[in-house]
Amino acid sequence: MLWACVLLPHLALDTVLRRHPDPDRPLALVTGPLQRRTLSAVNEAAAACGLHRGQSIAAAEALCSDLQAVDDDPARRARARDFLAAWAYRYSSQVSTDFPGALLLEVQGSLGLFGPWPAFEARLRDDLAALGFRHRIALAPNAAAAAVLAGCHDGLAVTTPDVLRSALSQVPVARARLPGGAAPALERMAIRTLGQVLALPRASLGQRFGADVLAHLDRLLGQAHETLSLYQPPDFFDAKIELNYDVESSQALLFPLRRLTADLAAYLAGRDGGVSRFVLRLGHEGRDDTEVAVGLLAPERQPAMLFELARGRLERVPVPAPVRTLRLLARELPPFVPAARELFEARPQQSVDWPALRERLRARLGNDAVYGLAPVADHRPERCFKRTQGVAEPPPPSGFDAPRPTWLLARPIPLRGPAPRVLSGPERIETGWWDGGDVQRDYYVLETTQGQRAWAFCAPGETGSFMLHGWFA
Repeated sequence: MLWACVLLPHLALDTVLRRHPDPDRPLALVTGPLQRRTLSAVNEAAAACGLHRGQSIAAAEALCSDLQAVDDDPARRARARDFLAAWAYRYSSQVSTDFPGALLLEVQGSLGLFGPWPAFEARLRDDLAALGFRHRIALAPNAAAAAVLAGCHDGLAVTTPDVLRSALSQVPVARARLPGGAAPALERMAIRTLGQVLALPRASLGQRFGADVLAHLDRLLGQAHETLSLYQPPDFFDAKIELNYDVESSQALLFPLRRLTADLAAYLAGRDGGVSRFVLRLGHEGRDDTEVAVGLLAPERQPAMLFELARGRLERVPVPAPVRTLRLLARELPPFVPAARELFEARPQQSVDWPALRERLRARLGNDAVYGLAPVADHRPERCFKRTQGVAEPPPPSGFDAPRPTWLLARPIPLRGPAPRVLSGPERIETGWWDGGDVQRDYYVLETTQGQRAWAFCAPGETGSFMLHGWFA
């Protein structure tokens, strides 16, 4: 087996920065009791002002008046880790979060699908960079060794036991993830590397530091079985962004909305599924949330498409009160079937395919403004089709040789103007006696004096007083 470790050394800070509208502004995570608040992480702008981890919040604000302090929330960090585990699930069916601040993926079974390790690694790094998470990646024959090596050698790939022992021998004791207080005690004994630890007598080492240290060393060398709890993605997506300011317009919500829809798309890719409906909840202070439902006719998972649909629906909803939180909840996650493409695509690159255009129109104009048509077994023109909200399939052949107009009026109106020229007809339609809506009409294709082609009817056996029922293109 081969395990890849994705180490996330700045997970807590990156979780905040990736959703912050101004990440270049000095920002710090704070922790500790109210009487003694200290900085737990700072971004580059804050570090440039002289701020550092462990500094008191009072000293930090004295050095940087523009500092934005955010609570270091462990629950937020855990949600980000679970989101990344769901993302990693697209690359491996064995994903573990047992090691703090890291993801473990078994990748040997995935190399045949995603290519050799250098290409696979590059793909992982591109995804993580797009998601906004800084990272370190290492490859090793077991998960524990991969986690240790990722903390020391970013990009290191070890595939054989001999090379693994040599690589581990160079690891500092402080970074070997030794259990308990073994690492400080070994450093006080002038033992600095794992190679020196492995050279010690095993019995003496176990007697002084316990069986847990020996078991950890055996796992690092691949001489003991590893037991990892594997991650299982949830059956729904639920993400929330807390805004540090009051938002009173939908336009100001577009930045966090783009991040939420991108996270949803990454989650769907991990499940190899799509979404047919999701809900945006705008949280207000002192009143109920505002819900914006986004429904799709067919499952989708492209981030740009999801963002455009959500933006279209959001812009049509008035914001009744300042917004403090934005939440995206998706529970209807059916399988996703990509649209078939021709080998030599004739459609211009700048044009939009029909499913994308259909969903954008529905988002802009409303669900009832865009619909499909399905044929009905009825000869009356006004009743031979019905509206459908699903994906409209091409209607079967009608079996009629007579022409039908592309624009049928909602109700017939008298055809005004000079007498038209009859091009074809009559076609008699006489039906509907069983439901009280019987009709008796003779239909003609006419050409008006202005060159328009009309579809009109009159009473059977009569000509002259035409009733206009449709126009031909």
